[in-house]
Amino acid sequence: MANLTPFSKLDETFDRASELKSFDETKAGVKGLVDSGMTEIPGIFYCPPKEGSNSVPNETHLGVPVVDLEDIHKDPLKRREAMEKIREASETWGFFQVLNHGVPVSVQEEIINGTRRFFEQDTEVKKQYYTRDDTKPFVYNCNFDLFSAPVTNWRDTFSTQMTPNSPNPQDLPQVCRDILIEYSAQMEKVGQLIFGLLSEALGLKSTHLLELDCNEGHAIMCHYYPPCPQPTLIIGTTEHSDSGFITVLLQGHIGGLQVLHHNKWVDILPVPGALTVNVGSLLQIFELSAYSGGQL
Repeated sequence: MANLTPFSKLDETFDRASELKSFDETKAGVKGLVDSGMTEIPGIFYCPPKEGSNSVPNETHLGVPVVDLEDIHKDPLKRREAMEKIREASETWGFFQVLNHGVPVSVQEEIINGTRRFFEQDTEVKKQYYTRDDTKPFVYNCNFDLFSAPVTNWRDTFSTQMTPNSPNPQDLPQVCRDILIEYSAQMEKVGQLIFGLLSEALGLKSTHLLELDCNEGHAIMCHYYPPCPQPTLIIGTTEHSDSGFITVLLQGHIGGLQVLHHNKWVDILPVPGALTVNVGSLLQIFELSAYSGGQL
């Protein structure tokens, strides 16, 4: 492993750029640090506490809306109720969770297990996929913005663009190949369902967003957060907004996801079987145009 400066020994001689390069060249990610027996985080991962942060994890009256999609294809009343909840959630939160979306629990469990299998296999096996070339069919690395972000996140990630141009299955790691293909097919169905309801929430016909090819392409991105010896000094994912149409997120049972609501960070608690939907920036532009009478 790279000889990285521990957090407690940071001083004016600390060369962050050089240490980032050394860490990246190991191609072992954060998991490699944990496997090495490290007991103190390297300085490149130190995340100073943010002034004025306001978190409300225990206020039970605050919570991202949960929308039940059961029987919405058969019962017009239930479909309207679901659509209205999605409209309100999109306007007030930008997030909502959905139940009875059609993705089997077994598939949800297997994509999490497949992700774990990839990251917990031997480092020498994983190294063949480590790259910062986003044009590769399968990209594994630690922090896509490692050399530009002010803080290094404590996570490893792999991603693959599944549609519209599907990768050759042989380019996907064997340990998670089958479930990536299956999960992709399931997410395409979920996308069609959500875009239909969002179209109706905008007062448009249910096929409107689909006809605009909002569901034409999607990527799968899987994060791995290994145990950290000093968890209060790091962050798993820096605050951000998503730029696409929607992000459909499957949480593990541990949780940790938060959303900024009225200047307070609110926990999105894992709901068994639920998927979390994040309204991205592109869709917000569409919504504004629809409400203002613009042509989409």
